[in-house]
Amino acid sequence: MTLDIHSGPRAKKSLGQNFLQDKNIANRIVDELGITPEDRVIEIGPGPGALTHLIHARGPKWFTILEKDHHWASEHRKNPPAGDPELNVVLTDALLFPWENLGVGPSWKVIGNLPYNVASPLMWDILSRAPGLVRAVFMIQKEVGDRITAAPNSKQYGGLTVWLQSFCRPKRAFIVPPTVFKPRPKVDSAVLRFEPIPKHELDFDPASLSWVIKVCFQQRRKQMQTILRGYFGERLDEAFAAAGVLPTARPENLTPRQFQLLATTVKNWIPA
Repeated sequence: MTLDIHSGPRAKKSLGQNFLQDKNIANRIVDELGITPEDRVIEIGPGPGALTHLIHARGPKWFTILEKDHHWASEHRKNPPAGDPELNVVLTDALLFPWENLGVGPSWKVIGNLPYNVASPLMWDILSRAPGLVRAVFMIQKEVGDRITAAPNSKQYGGLTVWLQSFCRPKRAFIVPPTVFKPRPKVDSAVLRFEPIPKHELDFDPASLSWVIKVCFQQRRKQMQTILRGYFGERLDEAFAAAGVLPTARPENLTPRQFQLLATTVKNWIPA
């Protein structure tokens, strides 16, 4: 049972709150997570709890919600779902949560209707820093979803694309119209499912990859040789050869794998 949205304060624009009102869509979102009795589930920003009781009803082994809004955190503590598992309520900003503590062994799954204003940095952190994550399902702005699933040589392809596709395999599940939210956003939303790439396949340095992505996509219309020559000089030719990158290519032309290979080669050359 969702908490009474009318009994609480109005949705806060500062927190990017738009509350889902459609139970059928809420069920479809939770279904995408594929909850089993062995799973440990974290929900981000439940608000009135459109997903919360549905998640609990699926019977995970352990269930925690992260809520930044004092009112809704308090309401969930006072009105938790009945039965097991016990609902753990953490009053916190998910951007400050130690995702690296989701260690390998337990089956960790993360879900949330992410606020549009923090969705990108949240996904950047969660999907790269949680070693034990086995699946994530997020509802986000459709435009951001299009960027995440984009292919090279497209307008939507960018730094967020390369980063997330380096750590997981994203797939768009379905589109959600503005009419099922209160208040209504001005744009469509999309539900995406993320399957992490096995850790033994991640053969690149994340810090180096992050640096290369940020430097390159800050100047996405320039050629790669123009962007990077000032940092690496003549050694850049070696890096391009190792990654199979044409000096005249632009950042949007490179695959995530080419960025990974490039980052690996220049790792020890990056200025402090």
